[in-house]
Amino acid sequence: MALPLDGIKVLDLSRVLAGPNCAAFLSDLGAGVTKIESTDGGDEARSWVPRKEGESATFLALNRNKRGMTLNLKSEDCAQILRKMAGEADVLVENFRAGTMERLSLGYEELSAINPRLVYCSVSAFGETGPLRDEAGYEAIMQAYSGVMSVTGEPEGDPVRCGLSFIDLTTGIISAYAVLGALLHRERTGQGQKVETSLLETAVSLLSYHAEAYLLDGTVPERLG
Repeated sequence: MALPLDGIKVLDLSRVLAGPNCAAFLSDLGAGVTKIESTDGGDEARSWVPRKEGESATFLALNRNKRGMTLNLKSEDCAQILRKMAGEADVLVENFRAGTMERLSLGYEELSAINPRLVYCSVSAFGETGPLRDEAGYEAIMQAYSGVMSVTGEPEGDPVRCGLSFIDLTTGIISAYAVLGALLHRERTGQGQKVETSLLETAVSLLSYHAEAYLLDGTVPERLG
């Protein structure tokens, strides 16, 4: 049986959890995903434990169904290879710090000029605009900063980090959802789009009914377990 994204080509330049999870969900729907890693060790998740025979469980889980290659994007020759690949791709996923791809002349404006049908998905910690755009953000930081930890733990105890990296993973799911919307837009108009997602926006969206309770009657959410 044909899968919905059969024939769709995805370039996955992302690392660790959120971006790779987005690309993995697209691969589950049939997209052909090529994961492009740096030449100086690749995705940090490769070093995470547990490992067996040099393979990380996390890396394997989040990079299922993908082909792999390495490129040093600081090299103009390698950057030119990526531009050529982007010219033939449908989707690109990246989660470098804000401005990194633009400094390499590989941002949305540059690549969409080569391929106007490209859907370009950028995943960041705090979004691409605003005072924290240049800051890095990992799961524990985002659970604390967003307020998720304030509703996690025993009612009389301290705030607790959820053991699952659910903000990262959910950001990947939301990113895949947004990419699918952009592909539908392209089907209707012939034009690609830039998709922007962030860990903070994901966390805030997951706290929506807690926020609504406060806005309605001033109820301050408590830790629920």
